[in-house]
Amino acid sequence: MTNSDEENIRRLIAFDGKDLNVVIDTPRYSRNKYKLDKKSGMFMLSGVLAEGHSFPYDFGFIPGTEGEDGDELDVLVLMDQPAFVGCLVTCRLIGGIKAEQKEPNKKPERNDRLLAVASKSIGYEDISSYTDLTKKVLDQIEHFFISYNQVKGKTFTPTGRFGIAAASDIVRKASVKK
Repeated sequence: MTNSDEENIRRLIAFDGKDLNVVIDTPRYSRNKYKLDKKSGMFMLSGVLAEGHSFPYDFGFIPGTEGEDGDELDVLVLMDQPAFVGCLVTCRLIGGIKAEQKEPNKKPERNDRLLAVASKSIGYEDISSYTDLTKKVLDQIEHFFISYNQVKGKTFTPTGRFGIAAASDIVRKASVKK
């Protein structure tokens, strides 16, 4: 990936009210966590999960957005098979997990996790809201983020769940004006 590739990613429309663009940075089942390096325009290894841990679904970011932490918004994407690093996936938002994250000696900050389904998914085509997922699946997703952060010395505390309207509002508010 070149710097012009990164610029193209940044020019993508985040959300048109129906379709959400997501760039996958970490595929499902991966222990490796990748991140787009803004300087080089390349995806780089940013960490490795502990033995026995892996991402439960594809994890990526919404291009053209900027969250409170200065990075693009994160989103967990449910789809049939893992994608690859840098893959653009058109999705539909289904909601999110409201959460607080705290690093040692810092104030807690809100760090919600958006949930989406790949538009071309067959296995998840009937999922239109987070409420269509089983309690067990939602609990496992929350537990993943709790343990993922715990290993890094952070606390991640889920404080609720929210639907499509609230998730869409988060994306709209975080969309960077072009």
